[in-house]
Amino acid sequence: MKRLIALILIAASAGTIAACNTVAGAGQDLSAGGHAITNSAEKAK
Repeated sequence: MKRLIALILIAASAGTIAACNTVAGAGQDLSAGGHAITNSAEKAK
C-alpha cells in the first residue's frame, strides 16, 4: 500500500512539473508574439 501511494505521489509531481514547463513555454511564445507586433508597429510609424 505504501508503494502505491509513493507511486501516485511521484506521478502527480511529474505531472505538475511538466505542466509548469508547458505554461512557461506558452508564456514565452505569447511574449515573443507581442514583441513582434510591437516591432512591426514601430516600423510602420
